[in-house]
Amino acid sequence: MANFQYIALNSKGEQTTGVVQANSDSEAVAALRGQGLYPTQVVQEGKGSLSASAGQKGKKAKAKKKGGKAAKAGGKVKPKILMIFTRQLATLIDSGLPLLRGLNVLAKQEPNPVLKSTISSLADSVQGGSTFSESLGQHPKMFNKLFVNMVKAGELGGVLEVVLTRLAEYQEKAHKLKGKIVSAMVYPLIVMFIAVAIMSFLMLFIVPKFREMFADMEGGELPLISRVVFGFSDWMLKPTLLFTGESGLPNAVWILFIAVGGYLSFTAWARTPKGRNIVDASKLKIPIFGDIQRKSAIARFTRTLGTLVTSGVPILQALNITRDTAGNVVVATAIDKVHDAVKEGESIVTPMTGSGIFPNLVVSMVDVGEETGQLPEMLLKIADVYDDEVDGAVTALTSILEPIMIVILALVVGAIVFALFLPLIKVIQQMQGG
Repeated sequence: MANFQYIALNSKGEQTTGVVQANSDSEAVAALRGQGLYPTQVVQEGKGSLSASAGQKGKKAKAKKKGGKAAKAGGKVKPKILMIFTRQLATLIDSGLPLLRGLNVLAKQEPNPVLKSTISSLADSVQGGSTFSESLGQHPKMFNKLFVNMVKAGELGGVLEVVLTRLAEYQEKAHKLKGKIVSAMVYPLIVMFIAVAIMSFLMLFIVPKFREMFADMEGGELPLISRVVFGFSDWMLKPTLLFTGESGLPNAVWILFIAVGGYLSFTAWARTPKGRNIVDASKLKIPIFGDIQRKSAIARFTRTLGTLVTSGVPILQALNITRDTAGNVVVATAIDKVHDAVKEGESIVTPMTGSGIFPNLVVSMVDVGEETGQLPEMLLKIADVYDDEVDGAVTALTSILEPIMIVILALVVGAIVFALFLPLIKVIQQMQGG
């Protein structure tokens, strides 16, 4: 047997060091876990040394030395990439691999340069004596409060691999739910954009050529729909100086400028506190889409809170994290009232009922969960139920919108084509009659 030096966390989250005898790294880790310790670093004597002996001073020196590297690691990655990293790390730790070695393995095989640099920075920080949650907290752009606090709870409870697995499952379901919502909202916008693009192309490039063909026909001889289409095309191409009517840019260019300016102005206004309140409240009231937004907000709230509490995060801290990750100001305000009620020793049911956000079914299930002492399990069941409801609502909405959007696109294009060829047909008929 060989001697292995180690740094580990006890059940209270305090850092301890010592020496354990074992045949390999994995046996040393297993022996430490059997003693109720969670090892963050294990090094065989003679093959390396622990770098945490210098304490916090050593950490600061290490952080300063790695300053450039940490700065490079401060970016963001896509949720799917972060989800894969979490799942892989949970698998490695669950298989008995020490945390530090697991991070080094993932850093070597990670193709994304930002995440690769961040994992290397995490490994350096852990090797320098920091806990994993402290290391994650140094990268707030990539790892939010939910991620950091769940890892911290897993470290204190000695079940980091279990918490990471739950976190990966949470990320997978949240990513799937977000994808459904985006598909439901983006589909009609894409179709409408295509319709506008096709109409603009026809009006600016195709219609004027047909207009020249029928220039010798008197206006009264053209069908009404043709006169409307030709007139609108002429107006779009007419040079105008906005607000004065003098010669300038074509009206089509002014329409584009106004549309872009309006969008940018609305986006800037929506970022203000007042604007965001109005926009988020409107999202929940829009017919059909509002119902999907409400159900997805409930699913996110219950899954986040249930996952945090199940992982050992205190209820008040879990409510704060859930509020910050709600994604909707109205829902966040309702969660804040729940937090205040729990802080005063009250039940969470009363503020949920008065918020007007949560349906009676959700309130009743939460009430039952509180009474039976199974609130986390009940919250996760609610999340599963509303995930299924969002899935069904999105599927139904897509099936309804698809034919409607196709019909609208066909009507727009068909009307323009009909307006172009109707005079041509009329001319052919006149030539045949002559």
